[in-house]
Amino acid sequence: MKIRFNFLTAILMTGILSFSCDYENESQQQQDIRGQLTGHSECKSSMALRNTEETADSLSCVEYSYDEASNRLTLHHINAGFNCCPGNLSCAVTMRNDTILIAESEEHYLCNCDCLYDLDIEVNGVENRKYLIKFSEPYLGDQEPLIFEADLSASATGSYCVARFQYPWGT
Repeated sequence: MKIRFNFLTAILMTGILSFSCDYENESQQQQDIRGQLTGHSECKSSMALRNTEETADSLSCVEYSYDEASNRLTLHHINAGFNCCPGNLSCAVTMRNDTILIAESEEHYLCNCDCLYDLDIEVNGVENRKYLIKFSEPYLGDQEPLIFEADLSASATGSYCVARFQYPWGT
């Protein structure tokens, strides 16, 4: 009887502790942000488009600007890799602690080719402080990811680039 009582007490205490820890972590990690893809270029596969681009196709870059009055962070992802026939492009934006996570995705991969696109992303509900911004890209493979720090309280604009040499980059 005593063993049974100790076992039930241990289970009850574990449940209480895990609930209180989850609640504490959840309150620290939540910030009410909302984000969406607001526009994108056509596939940048033609030589005419490539010759007019300022950013080399061997770079994947993000330019950002922050509007403190509206709490809006605007991101321009240059040379995001997707299928040539992606259907609808989209992104999911979430926040975890001080990290803004942007998961880019495509609806289809119908063609036997990939190409580069420029994406426009808006994130609303962003406070004027320092963030780590992390992109999740479907065709990244083992190349360097787009992860960078943006201190919005120090500068409302900035950019970050990584070199990419695997297809569809650097072709």
